[in-house]
Amino acid sequence: LPVPQGDRCMHEFVASAKKLKDRTGITAMDIAKRLLDYGYHAPTVYFPLVVEEALMMEPTETESLETLNAFAEAIHAICAEAPELVKGAPHTTPVCRPDEVGAARKPILCWSGSDC
Repeated sequence: LPVPQGDRCMHEFVASAKKLKDRTGITAMDIAKRLLDYGYHAPTVYFPLVVEEALMMEPTETESLETLNAFAEAIHAICAEAPELVKGAPHTTPVCRPDEVGAARKPILCWSGSDC
């Protein structure tokens, strides 16, 4: 994934999935959800707004080079996977991908043990 804002990064960096989306249909959100299957916390997506299909990664200062390389390898592997697999992620979490549009339009603002 290209880094659209130059090659200097501080403690965070932003990559763009725009070219991947144009080529395969895989979005930044799809990559973030698939990273959950690899055991990584999903990065911030679609921010900053000036970067199309933005993925903002913020590794902590204590991450080792080995861990950072493994994360980069996971991103690389996801980009090479079948789009259908990536778009259906996550596959290994207790809750798979929820209907986010439906949840936003018809929110259920209670939990199963309450008197809703």
